[in-house]
Amino acid sequence: MKNESEKKDLFGVCPYFTSQKVLSGKWALLILHYLSERTLRFKELERELAPITQATLTKQLRNLEEHGLITRTVYNTIPPKVEYSLSELGLQFKPVLDSLEKWGDSYIAHMEGKGGLKDKADN
Repeated sequence: MKNESEKKDLFGVCPYFTSQKVLSGKWALLILHYLSERTLRFKELERELAPITQATLTKQLRNLEEHGLITRTVYNTIPPKVEYSLSELGLQFKPVLDSLEKWGDSYIAHMEGKGGLKDKADN
């Protein structure tokens, strides 16, 4: 197993490791999915992703923004208005999301044919 410094050296070099790091977090793919459909405000995202906490959503949004996948737009209004949308880089990820959705549908159908799908996501 690689030590931590060797893993850090892989970021920006290994495409799989880099992708995994950028998309880390339980909610990242779902956030990108909802933002691929339309621009959303924080509370709208929070409702779509229930039961996500505000702290977790904030952390995930910051991570995706830092990696350039989403854009945060702040409007100078009272009360303040903040919207999130996919950036150009995030829009390039849309075909990957579409492929993941197709694969997920296929996997669900396959597992249902084997007697059911058990949630192993937390393992």
